[in-house]
Amino acid sequence: MSIYDRKMFCQGFPRDYAPAMNPIPVLWQTVGLLTLSNIFMTFAWYAHLKDLREKPWIIAALISWGIALFEYLVHVPANRIGYSELNLGQLKILQEVITLSVFIPFSIYYMNEPFRLDFIWAGLCLVGAVYFMFR
Repeated sequence: MSIYDRKMFCQGFPRDYAPAMNPIPVLWQTVGLLTLSNIFMTFAWYAHLKDLREKPWIIAALISWGIALFEYLVHVPANRIGYSELNLGQLKILQEVITLSVFIPFSIYYMNEPFRLDFIWAGLCLVGAVYFMFR
């Protein structure tokens, strides 16, 4: 399957329609959608620890599943668009970098956790991972 065929398969658009449809480069579409999906997922996974602490776990789980639905509605198209030009390993590393980029501000500003040097070390490890996946 050529890269063009894979792009059409992943996006689900007719061949003649897709190139003119969106002038935003695939990488930026993917990064934007993955960032949005990560924001939803971070809240689904962790916000209940602060906001629903007094509620039964089943309530927290149901609310988290509701939030996670929006994450999947954005994440699946992001991966389909990204897979048209990136390989699976590149998509995964991109996802991990975005996850850390969303999680650190979330933990500091929303959860009121202190900044830790470990965030920097983890980020540097991911820089290495990005280098090896995209070289």
